[in-house]
Amino acid sequence: MKTTWGARSSPGGIILASWGQIERIVSRSDVVLFVLDARDPLNTFSPKLIKLVNRHGRRILLVLNKCDLIPRRIAEEWKSYFENKGYPTVYVAATRRMGTIKLRTAIKHVAPSLPAVASVVGYPKVGKSSIINALKGKHSASTSPYPGNPGYTKTFQFYRVDENLLMIDTPGILPAEGDPLEKVLRGYPPEKLDDPVNPAIMLIQRILKYNPRAFLDAYGIESKEPLRILEEVAIHRGWFYKKTKEPLIEEAARAIIRDYHDGKLTYYIKPSQVNFELGASNDKSKNSRVQ
Repeated sequence: MKTTWGARSSPGGIILASWGQIERIVSRSDVVLFVLDARDPLNTFSPKLIKLVNRHGRRILLVLNKCDLIPRRIAEEWKSYFENKGYPTVYVAATRRMGTIKLRTAIKHVAPSLPAVASVVGYPKVGKSSIINALKGKHSASTSPYPGNPGYTKTFQFYRVDENLLMIDTPGILPAEGDPLEKVLRGYPPEKLDDPVNPAIMLIQRILKYNPRAFLDAYGIESKEPLRILEEVAIHRGWFYKKTKEPLIEEAARAIIRDYHDGKLTYYIKPSQVNFELGASNDKSKNSRVQ
């Protein structure tokens, strides 16, 4: 469904929302599902969103998605980590419909009352649409939330998950802010990067730090040197400059970023490996990065 409130589409096909538009979604929700990438949860966490949800007095539920890409024990560790910080948390693999029942139960448990309206918010590429589709199921139908309630407008389309749960069928896509690596980890479209090589090198270094076999498993590349990895990806896929016949590493850089977003390059962070304060108020602060 296309939104009607002025969101604009990026070259990467992602609808870019403003914080004002995120606030409209939050204000019309009883429960906000904040979706994080389970591989690197803290780099897809936004203290700014938490402050916004709290300001409106809404409930929040953290949803660790893509848990099929990490060991279950790591998902459990992150669940405990966030819950110890005071955030109700559930982990799922939405594209595989894993954890959907637990997610529905958790939403109702967090909701202040029933029936409730839920929304799905997060950075690009964390799987918000997959979660919406998993919750909607095969037999859902659009509906209006509470007939005659002036607090809800016709701006959004709603789906009835069941008799006690309605869902806004418009994902709230957070602006992918931060330094070059943070932006890439937060789903910034590689097609929009004027120079994708430096962010890709930073991403490669991060992936190798936590999974030295990642590029061997994904591409059969044994090198641990980022530029060499980019060259080999370009050579393997036949990407060369026409005049010089040198490997087109810019296109390889974009491909590696896309493959990370799509889960083809795997690594994960453990809670014990991070230094992060969830109370930080600025996404761009030093505390907002995993050290």
